[in-house]
Amino acid sequence: MTGRGTPAMVLLTKHRITHRTHPYDVAADSPNYGALVAAAIGVPPGRVFKTLIAEVDGALTVAIVPVTGELDLKALAAAVGGKRATLAERGAAERATGYVRGGISPLGQRKRLPTVLDDSALEHDTVYVSAGRRGLQVELAPADLVALTDARTAPLAT
Repeated sequence: MTGRGTPAMVLLTKHRITHRTHPYDVAADSPNYGALVAAAIGVPPGRVFKTLIAEVDGALTVAIVPVTGELDLKALAAAVGGKRATLAERGAAERATGYVRGGISPLGQRKRLPTVLDDSALEHDTVYVSAGRRGLQVELAPADLVALTDARTAPLAT
């Protein structure tokens, strides 16, 4: 399965972005899910990034952080010029992105949301993010991820 049908994969193909897909089989409700995904695709966990949806001063915002860390909500708020951030309610995140929890991609979301990528991504030639469905990661250059999401970079992970 290539996952070409997800909005994330359509966006990558449309913009002719060099990428590779990596299918995996990990239960979405597994403890330490991110580390299990990294092990399943055979890469260091610091190169696998999770996409989280937060509310900063009431506005939905995308945070992309390595699976090895947690999102620092204060750092996210500061990165977008806000005062207070909380994780978004699951339903709001799914409605805004068009993806289901465990498969939320930073790419090809239904609504264009402000996006912040943890600056550790820039230390790698390529990083891995959800391709838009559970069981599929996409590998791409951090610069391409920044360009396609219009992201800013900042230290977000604790």
